[in-house]
Amino acid sequence: MTDQDLSQLRLDKVQFSQGRRRKSRLVLLLLLLAALLGAGYLYAQGLLTPAVEVRLASVSTLYPAQTFTLLNASGYVVAQRKAAIGSKLTSRLTFLAVGEGDRVKTGQVVARLENADVVAARERAKAAIEVARTALEQAQANLREATRAYERSKEMLGRKFVSQSDFDTAEARYKMAVANVANQQANLELSKAALAEAEVQVDYSAIRAPFDAVVLTKNADIGDIITPLGAAANARASVITIADMDSYQVEADVSESNIAQVQLGQPVEIQLDALPDVRLRGKVHIIVPTADRSKASIMVKVAFIDKDPRILPEMSAKVAFLARSPAADEQQAVTAVPLAAVVSRDGRDLVYVVRDRQALVQPVQLGRRFGEWVEVKEGLAVGDRVVLQPPADLNSGAKIRALQA
Repeated sequence: MTDQDLSQLRLDKVQFSQGRRRKSRLVLLLLLLAALLGAGYLYAQGLLTPAVEVRLASVSTLYPAQTFTLLNASGYVVAQRKAAIGSKLTSRLTFLAVGEGDRVKTGQVVARLENADVVAARERAKAAIEVARTALEQAQANLREATRAYERSKEMLGRKFVSQSDFDTAEARYKMAVANVANQQANLELSKAALAEAEVQVDYSAIRAPFDAVVLTKNADIGDIITPLGAAANARASVITIADMDSYQVEADVSESNIAQVQLGQPVEIQLDALPDVRLRGKVHIIVPTADRSKASIMVKVAFIDKDPRILPEMSAKVAFLARSPAADEQQAVTAVPLAAVVSRDGRDLVYVVRDRQALVQPVQLGRRFGEWVEVKEGLAVGDRVVLQPPADLNSGAKIRALQA
């Protein structure tokens, strides 16, 4: 190969440098364009704008009575009429018809005791009545005969047909017959009284509910000895314990400093911890006229107006003492939002709902106002977070940051 051929193989340095510069400029332009597009997207998403500091609140379930509650207290459900049912007899339990939670009616037999001895005593008393009745009938027959003899002797004495001694004998027989009838009549009444006593003893072996109630505890089992005193080993003084559900009241402790806000008959709203979504109407029944020095409180007994079969003794409860009785449409819970979260624009009610740290405009349909809260009929759900007192220049989609309370 000649030198001339080798010279033709040399690169043009100037042309090569210009090509590299053109490629670099193209890459820079592409990178700049990508940066501009990315910035535009981030701006559109609000990620490049500073976050607006706002206060937030939650959409909540509101019971209207909360807005006119004077004070709150806590306590427990207590049955005011309660009984441990036993028997005046000492005997063995042979039958038990109820258990915990069962409802009983007045006079219902809930248990029976072994009663062979008292039943035998009752039959003996019945037999004694028959004996006394027979003896009375015989005495009455004797009295009729003695009466006829006495009347006859009395008549004949007037005619001098009998002697005075015969008349005296007839008279004595008559008086003895009268006394015997009275005696047998008394024996019959005594036998009847003995039968009544035996019937009572038999009835004692059937243990009955003294009033309509629910069974709280079962204190004995079949085979246990039931005795009025319950002092013997393995003996029980009662078979079951019952409580009248209609006598349930909440016994709440009210601070001495707040007792002036409580009045007899005052309306209250009762919430049981076991039934958190239920509000029951009640009223102040008794303000106990003594204070508990250890707690600086006074017991207030609250009666239920609304009954619920799920209420049980010793349940914990919260009592709200109200300024007035709730109206019919104030007894159900409503969805509510703070009034400070609502703004009006172009004749529409709006709120700013928080989604992914952004404030989004949400039209709402409002209802009744309850103090600083307002009912939301449409547009929001319980648990939604909303902006309180939104700034006038707050735009939908703006990034926000919640201020610490």
